Amino acid sequence: MSPPEHKIRVEVETSYLDEQSDPRESRYVFSYTITIRNEGKVPARLLTRHWVITDANGKVEEVRGDGVVGEQPYLKPGQGFRYSSGAVLETPVGSMQGSYQMLADNGAQFDATIRPFRLAMPGILQ
Repeated sequence: MSPPEHKIRVEVETSYLDEQSDPRESRYVFSYTITIRNEGKVPARLLTRHWVITDANGKVEEVRGDGVVGEQPYLKPGQGFRYSSGAVLETPVGSMQGSYQMLADNGAQFDATIRPFRLAMPGILQ
């Protein structure tokens, strides 16, 4: 079976930044590293991002913007792009999810889904 025309795989690794966090001030800082890989048949460019960040209190923050880390990576089939960024929460546990809006060389616009992932201070979840 041949790969679909448009398929972007998104993988996420997270870590808690103890040295930048201050629990007394309800400041919990996390970093995340994203790997985006074009597993489709058509080259595509990442145009914009949309994040939904939720903390343990149910507070939701939406973030929209152009590209990622100041870039709009262009991915040929089989190519990947990796970057790191961060988030600050008021609680020791939260989650993020969202999507990247992509434009393929054939003119198709499509979303690459970022499945929900957890941000958690070590030892907080059993």
